Amino acid sequence: MNRNILEKITVAAAGLSVIPLVLAQAITVGEPLSATNEEGVHQVMSENVKVFGSFHFTESCTFDPQRNLILSMNAGNRGEGDIADDGFVSLINPDGSVHTSKWIGASREGLELRDPIGSAVRNGMLYTVDSGYLRSFDLATGQPVQSIEVTGSTFLNGIAVSDDGTAYISNSRAPEQIFKVKAGGEVSVFAEGGEINVPNGVAMDNDGNIVVINIGNNSVITYDPQGKVVLTEYAAEAGNDGVVVTEDGTKYVSSVRFGSVSRIRPGEDAEIIAVGIPSPASMCYDSAQKQLVIPMNPNNALAFIPL
Repeated sequence: MNRNILEKITVAAAGLSVIPLVLAQAITVGEPLSATNEEGVHQVMSENVKVFGSFHFTESCTFDPQRNLILSMNAGNRGEGDIADDGFVSLINPDGSVHTSKWIGASREGLELRDPIGSAVRNGMLYTVDSGYLRSFDLATGQPVQSIEVTGSTFLNGIAVSDDGTAYISNSRAPEQIFKVKAGGEVSVFAEGGEINVPNGVAMDNDGNIVVINIGNNSVITYDPQGKVVLTEYAAEAGNDGVVVTEDGTKYVSSVRFGSVSRIRPGEDAEIIAVGIPSPASMCYDSAQKQLVIPMNPNNALAFIPL
C-alpha cells in the first residue's frame, strides 16, 4: 500500500476491537480498448470488433445496470504468502466481449487491491472482499472510497450488501461465520453454527433477507436481518459457491465442486439447469439481458446462461 497518500482513520465501537478504515486519494482508471494509428490519432476500437479474455483468476462478478456492464474481479499472482498489490477489475460487455481490460487497476497510485474475491454493487458503489478487508469503490469513477479491516476473519469470500450499506460476508475457514459490517466500520458476527458448513456465496433476497450457501453441504439458508433463520432450502448438489436471487424470487446456485447450476423456484424443489461447467464460482445476475454470468476461477473465463 502506498502509505504516503493514504489517510488512516480509526473508528471504535463499544465492546468491539478498533477497526481501521482507510480512505484513498484519486487513482487513474482504465479506458475502453483503443490504439493509436500511424498518424498519431488515438481511436476507440471499432464496434464491429469483439475481444474476449482479460481475466486472471476471476472468482466473482457483479452487474452494473446503469452502464449495462459486468464487473469481473481478477486476483493477482496468487500463491502461498503472496501479498502483491496486483488485483484488478475488468469491465465486460453483456455478450462477453471486453469493454475495459483493466478498469480499476490500470494504475496503482492510491490503490490497494490484492486478490479480490466476492463482489456486490449497491447504490452506486462497488464492494469487494480482499485479503481480510472490505473495500468499496465509486461505481461511476472507480475511485477507492473506504477500506475496512474485518477483524477476526480468516478467509473472506462471498458478500451481499443491503440498501443501508451493511455488508454480509462469509468467512470460509475456521471459525466458519457470516460477518456483518456496517457502513461506519462496526464489525460483528451475524451468523454461525446450524446449517453453516464452509459458507461461501451470500445474496440479498427481494425482502431484504440474507441468503447463504455452503461448500460443505447443499443447504440454502435464508436469514432475516436480525440473524434468525426463516427458510432452509436445498440445492441439487453440494459444493456451492455462487448464489443469486432474481426478481421473481427464484434462487440460482452454482456448485464449484460439481460443475452444475441449480434453480430453486419459490416453494419448489431444486432442479439442475446446467452441468459440466468447470469451477463455476461466484456468479452474478445480469438483470438487463436476463442471464447468469459465471466466473470459472483458474479457467480465466466467464460462462453465460440465458434465463
